[in-house]
Amino acid sequence: MNIRLNASVPFDLGFTLCCGQTFRWDKLGEWWYGVAQEHVLKIHQTGNLLEFENINEKFVRNYFGLDDDLLKIFAQISKDTHIMQAIEAFEGLRILRQDPWECLISYICATYKNIQAIKQMLSGLSKRFGDKICFDGYDFYTFPKPQRLAKATAEELAKCGLGYRARYVSETAKMVYGNNFKLESLRKLSYEKAREELLNFSGVGLKVADCVLLFSLGKLDAFPVDVWIKRVILKYYGNYFPNEFITKISGKKSLTNPEYEKVNSFGRRYFGKYAGYAQEYLYHYERTKR
Repeated sequence: MNIRLNASVPFDLGFTLCCGQTFRWDKLGEWWYGVAQEHVLKIHQTGNLLEFENINEKFVRNYFGLDDDLLKIFAQISKDTHIMQAIEAFEGLRILRQDPWECLISYICATYKNIQAIKQMLSGLSKRFGDKICFDGYDFYTFPKPQRLAKATAEELAKCGLGYRARYVSETAKMVYGNNFKLESLRKLSYEKAREELLNFSGVGLKVADCVLLFSLGKLDAFPVDVWIKRVILKYYGNYFPNEFITKISGKKSLTNPEYEKVNSFGRRYFGKYAGYAQEYLYHYERTKR
Protein backbone atom coordinates (compact mmCIF):
# COMPACT_ATOMS: atom_id res chain seq x y z
CA MET A 1 0.00 0.00 0.00
CA ASN A 2 1.07 3.60 -0.36
CA ILE A 3 0.19 7.20 0.48
CA ARG A 4 0.92 10.11 -1.80
CA LEU A 5 1.92 12.93 0.56
CA ASN A 6 1.04 16.57 0.11
CA ALA A 7 4.22 18.01 -1.39
CA SER A 8 3.66 21.39 0.27
CA VAL A 9 3.55 19.95 3.82
CA PRO A 10 6.88 18.23 4.59
CA PHE A 11 7.33 14.77 6.07
CA ASP A 12 10.65 13.00 6.52
CA LEU A 13 10.48 9.40 7.68
CA GLY A 14 14.18 9.14 8.52
CA PHE A 15 14.28 12.32 10.62
CA THR A 16 11.12 11.22 12.44
CA LEU A 17 12.45 7.79 13.37
CA CYS A 18 16.04 8.85 14.13
CA CYS A 19 15.43 11.88 16.34
CA GLY A 20 15.46 10.06 19.68
CA GLN A 21 11.73 9.94 20.41
CA THR A 22 11.35 6.20 19.75
CA PHE A 23 13.65 3.22 20.30
CA ARG A 24 12.30 0.13 18.54
CA TRP A 25 12.68 0.98 14.87
CA ASP A 26 15.51 -0.28 12.67
CA LYS A 27 16.44 0.30 9.05
CA LEU A 28 17.08 -2.97 7.26
CA GLY A 29 18.15 -2.31 3.68
CA GLU A 30 15.89 0.38 2.26
CA TRP A 31 13.00 -0.30 4.62
CA TRP A 32 12.23 0.72 8.19
CA TYR A 33 10.81 -1.98 10.48
CA GLY A 34 9.07 -1.46 13.80
CA VAL A 35 6.58 -3.24 16.02
CA ALA A 36 3.33 -1.68 17.25
CA GLN A 37 -0.11 -2.99 18.16
CA GLU A 38 1.08 -6.60 17.92
CA HIS A 39 2.15 -6.12 14.28
CA VAL A 40 5.42 -5.61 12.48
CA LEU A 41 5.33 -2.36 10.51
CA LYS A 42 7.35 -2.04 7.31
CA ILE A 43 7.65 1.36 5.68
CA HIS A 44 9.74 3.21 3.10
CA GLN A 45 9.73 6.75 1.71
CA THR A 46 10.68 7.90 -1.79
CA GLY A 47 10.07 11.61 -2.22
CA ASN A 48 6.40 12.24 -1.49
CA LEU A 49 5.47 8.57 -1.69
CA LEU A 50 5.16 6.47 1.46
CA GLU A 51 5.09 2.72 0.81
CA PHE A 52 4.17 0.34 3.61
CA GLU A 53 3.26 -3.27 4.31
CA ASN A 54 1.47 -5.19 7.06
CA ILE A 55 -0.32 -2.05 8.33
CA ASN A 56 -3.28 0.01 7.15
CA GLU A 57 -3.34 3.61 5.99
CA LYS A 58 -5.34 4.85 8.98
CA PHE A 59 -2.65 3.61 11.38
CA VAL A 60 0.16 5.14 9.32
CA ARG A 61 -1.53 8.54 9.17
CA ASN A 62 -2.19 8.57 12.90
CA TYR A 63 1.11 7.06 14.13
CA PHE A 64 3.30 9.37 12.05
CA GLY A 65 1.21 12.48 12.76
CA LEU A 66 0.51 13.06 9.08
CA ASP A 67 -2.49 15.22 9.95
CA ASP A 68 -0.34 17.65 11.94
CA ASP A 69 -0.20 20.91 9.98
CA LEU A 70 3.56 21.42 10.04
CA LEU A 71 3.41 24.74 8.19
CA LYS A 72 1.06 26.12 10.86
CA ILE A 73 3.29 24.65 13.59
CA PHE A 74 6.44 26.16 12.04
CA ALA A 75 4.76 29.55 11.86
CA GLN A 76 3.88 29.30 15.55
CA ILE A 77 7.28 28.18 16.87
CA SER A 78 9.60 30.20 14.60
CA LYS A 79 10.40 32.72 17.31
CA ASP A 80 14.11 33.24 16.61
CA THR A 81 17.00 32.47 14.29
CA HIS A 82 18.14 29.37 16.15
CA ILE A 83 14.85 27.49 16.05
CA MET A 84 14.50 28.47 12.39
CA GLN A 85 17.89 26.90 11.67
CA ALA A 86 16.80 23.71 13.45
CA ILE A 87 13.60 23.60 11.40
CA GLU A 88 15.51 24.13 8.17
CA ALA A 89 17.96 21.33 9.05
CA PHE A 90 15.27 18.75 9.89
CA GLU A 91 12.17 19.93 8.06
CA GLY A 92 9.63 17.13 7.97
CA LEU A 93 10.37 15.66 11.40
CA ARG A 94 7.06 14.74 13.04
CA ILE A 95 6.07 13.91 16.61
CA LEU A 96 4.96 10.26 16.71
CA ARG A 97 1.84 8.99 18.45
CA GLN A 98 3.27 5.99 20.21
CA ASP A 99 1.54 3.49 22.45
CA PRO A 100 1.41 5.13 25.91
CA TRP A 101 2.32 1.96 27.82
CA GLU A 102 5.40 1.22 25.73
CA CYS A 103 6.36 4.90 25.80
CA LEU A 104 6.04 5.03 29.59
CA ILE A 105 8.28 2.01 30.17
CA SER A 106 10.72 3.19 27.48
CA TYR A 107 11.30 6.52 29.17
CA ILE A 108 11.54 5.01 32.64
CA CYS A 109 14.35 2.90 31.18
CA ALA A 110 15.85 5.90 29.36
CA THR A 111 16.94 7.72 32.52
CA TYR A 112 20.67 8.49 32.37
CA LYS A 113 21.19 6.22 29.35
CA ASN A 114 22.16 6.89 25.74
CA ILE A 115 19.93 5.82 22.86
CA GLN A 116 21.85 2.66 22.02
CA ALA A 117 21.70 1.46 25.62
CA ILE A 118 17.96 2.20 25.76
CA LYS A 119 17.41 0.20 22.58
CA GLN A 120 19.29 -2.75 24.07
CA MET A 121 17.23 -2.66 27.28
CA LEU A 122 13.92 -2.54 25.43
CA SER A 123 15.04 -5.25 23.03
CA GLY A 124 15.96 -7.42 26.01
CA LEU A 125 12.59 -6.82 27.67
CA SER A 126 10.71 -7.63 24.47
CA LYS A 127 12.67 -10.80 23.72
CA ARG A 128 12.19 -12.13 27.23
CA PHE A 129 8.60 -11.06 27.93
CA GLY A 130 7.06 -10.27 24.54
CA ASP A 131 5.82 -12.55 21.76
CA LYS A 132 7.98 -13.52 18.80
CA ILE A 133 6.87 -12.61 15.28
CA CYS A 134 8.68 -13.78 12.14
CA PHE A 135 8.37 -11.41 9.19
CA ASP A 136 10.42 -10.98 6.02
CA GLY A 137 12.96 -13.46 7.34
CA TYR A 138 13.60 -11.46 10.52
CA ASP A 139 12.56 -12.10 14.13
CA PHE A 140 10.65 -9.34 15.92
CA TYR A 141 9.07 -9.16 19.37
CA THR A 142 5.98 -7.41 20.64
CA PHE A 143 6.37 -5.11 23.60
CA PRO A 144 5.36 -6.94 26.80
CA LYS A 145 1.96 -6.11 28.22
CA PRO A 146 1.57 -4.75 31.79
CA GLN A 147 0.45 -8.17 33.04
CA ARG A 148 3.68 -9.85 31.85
CA LEU A 149 5.93 -7.27 33.48
CA ALA A 150 3.81 -7.10 36.64
CA LYS A 151 4.27 -10.83 37.18
CA ALA A 152 8.01 -10.73 36.52
CA THR A 153 10.37 -10.29 39.45
CA ALA A 154 12.71 -7.32 39.66
CA GLU A 155 15.59 -9.80 39.34
CA GLU A 156 14.20 -11.15 36.07
CA LEU A 157 13.77 -7.63 34.75
CA ALA A 158 17.29 -6.70 35.82
CA LYS A 159 18.65 -9.49 33.61
CA CYS A 160 17.46 -7.46 30.64
CA GLY A 161 20.06 -4.83 31.52
CA LEU A 162 17.74 -2.48 33.39
CA GLY A 163 19.86 -2.16 36.52
CA TYR A 164 18.14 -0.09 39.23
CA ARG A 165 15.35 0.70 36.75
CA ALA A 166 14.06 -2.88 37.13
CA ARG A 167 12.34 -1.95 40.40
CA TYR A 168 10.67 1.07 38.81
CA VAL A 169 9.43 -0.97 35.85
CA SER A 170 8.15 -3.71 38.16
CA GLU A 171 6.31 -1.30 40.45
CA THR A 172 4.81 0.71 37.58
CA ALA A 173 3.64 -2.45 35.79
CA LYS A 174 1.96 -3.61 38.99
CA MET A 175 0.25 -0.23 39.41
CA VAL A 176 -1.03 -0.21 35.82
CA TYR A 177 -2.09 -3.87 35.75
CA GLY A 178 -3.35 -4.09 39.33
CA ASN A 179 -5.49 -0.97 39.05
CA ASN A 180 -6.47 -1.62 35.43
CA PHE A 181 -5.23 1.91 34.78
CA LYS A 182 -5.96 3.15 31.24
CA LEU A 183 -3.14 5.43 30.17
CA GLU A 184 -5.22 6.47 27.16
CA SER A 185 -7.61 8.17 29.57
CA LEU A 186 -4.95 10.85 30.18
CA ARG A 187 -5.58 12.24 26.69
CA LYS A 188 -8.79 13.80 27.95
CA LEU A 189 -7.08 15.64 30.79
CA SER A 190 -5.25 18.94 30.65
CA TYR A 191 -1.46 18.86 30.36
CA GLU A 192 -1.11 19.74 34.05
CA LYS A 193 -3.60 17.11 35.27
CA ALA A 194 -2.21 14.38 33.01
CA ARG A 195 1.33 15.08 34.19
CA GLU A 196 0.17 14.96 37.80
CA GLU A 197 -1.27 11.48 37.20
CA LEU A 198 1.91 10.20 35.55
CA LEU A 199 4.07 11.42 38.43
CA ASN A 200 2.33 8.86 40.65
CA PHE A 201 4.11 6.03 38.86
CA SER A 202 7.40 4.62 40.13
CA GLY A 203 10.42 5.96 38.29
CA VAL A 204 8.50 8.82 36.70
CA GLY A 205 9.86 12.29 37.27
CA LEU A 206 9.08 15.52 35.48
CA LYS A 207 11.13 14.78 32.36
CA VAL A 208 9.82 11.24 31.92
CA ALA A 209 6.24 12.48 32.37
CA ASP A 210 6.75 15.22 29.78
CA CYS A 211 8.23 12.76 27.27
CA VAL A 212 5.28 10.39 27.66
CA LEU A 213 2.81 13.26 27.31
CA LEU A 214 4.50 14.55 24.16
CA PHE A 215 5.35 11.32 22.35
CA SER A 216 2.27 9.24 23.11
CA LEU A 217 -0.58 11.27 24.55
CA GLY A 218 -0.89 14.14 22.10
CA LYS A 219 0.17 16.90 24.50
CA LEU A 220 2.08 18.97 21.94
CA ASP A 221 2.53 21.73 24.52
CA ALA A 222 4.78 19.50 26.66
CA PHE A 223 8.43 20.61 26.75
CA PRO A 224 10.77 17.90 28.12
CA VAL A 225 14.04 19.24 29.50
CA ASP A 226 17.09 16.99 29.35
CA VAL A 227 20.83 17.64 29.16
CA TRP A 228 20.60 18.64 25.48
CA ILE A 229 17.77 21.12 26.00
CA LYS A 230 19.62 22.54 28.99
CA ARG A 231 22.60 23.16 26.69
CA VAL A 232 20.31 24.84 24.16
CA ILE A 233 18.87 27.09 26.86
CA LEU A 234 22.34 28.03 28.13
CA LYS A 235 23.68 28.76 24.63
CA TYR A 236 20.77 30.54 23.00
CA TYR A 237 18.10 31.52 25.53
CA GLY A 238 20.06 32.44 28.63
CA ASN A 239 19.08 36.10 28.32
CA TYR A 240 15.51 35.15 29.23
CA PHE A 241 16.61 34.08 32.71
CA PRO A 242 18.31 35.86 35.63
CA ASN A 243 22.11 35.66 35.44
CA GLU A 244 22.34 33.90 38.78
CA PHE A 245 19.98 31.15 37.59
CA ILE A 246 22.03 30.51 34.43
CA THR A 247 25.25 30.46 36.45
CA LYS A 248 23.71 28.03 38.93
CA ILE A 249 22.47 25.47 36.39
CA SER A 250 25.58 25.75 34.18
CA GLY A 251 27.68 23.77 36.60
CA LYS A 252 25.11 21.06 37.35
CA LYS A 253 24.59 17.71 35.64
CA SER A 254 20.93 17.52 36.57
CA LEU A 255 18.28 20.06 37.49
CA THR A 256 16.27 20.16 40.69
CA ASN A 257 12.51 20.04 40.23
CA PRO A 258 12.12 23.83 40.71
CA GLU A 259 14.93 24.45 38.17
CA TYR A 260 13.34 22.02 35.72
CA GLU A 261 9.98 23.72 36.13
CA LYS A 262 11.51 27.11 35.43
CA VAL A 263 13.07 25.97 32.12
CA ASN A 264 10.01 23.93 31.19
CA SER A 265 7.67 26.88 31.85
CA PHE A 266 9.84 29.13 29.71
CA GLY A 267 9.74 26.69 26.79
CA ARG A 268 5.98 26.26 26.97
CA ARG A 269 5.38 29.99 27.29
CA TYR A 270 7.90 31.08 24.65
CA PHE A 271 6.98 28.57 21.93
CA GLY A 272 3.29 28.26 22.72
CA LYS A 273 0.90 25.38 22.15
CA TYR A 274 3.35 23.53 19.88
CA ALA A 275 6.29 23.83 22.28
CA GLY A 276 6.84 20.07 22.02
CA TYR A 277 7.65 20.38 18.33
CA ALA A 278 10.11 23.17 19.09
CA GLN A 279 11.69 20.99 21.77
CA GLU A 280 12.23 18.05 19.43
CA TYR A 281 13.70 20.17 16.64
CA LEU A 282 16.03 21.93 19.09
CA TYR A 283 16.98 18.65 20.76
CA HIS A 284 17.80 16.84 17.52
CA TYR A 285 19.62 19.84 16.04
CA GLU A 286 21.80 20.24 19.11
CA ARG A 287 22.49 16.51 19.36
CA THR A 288 23.61 16.17 15.73
CA LYS A 289 25.53 19.41 15.23
CA ARG A 290 29.24 19.07 14.56
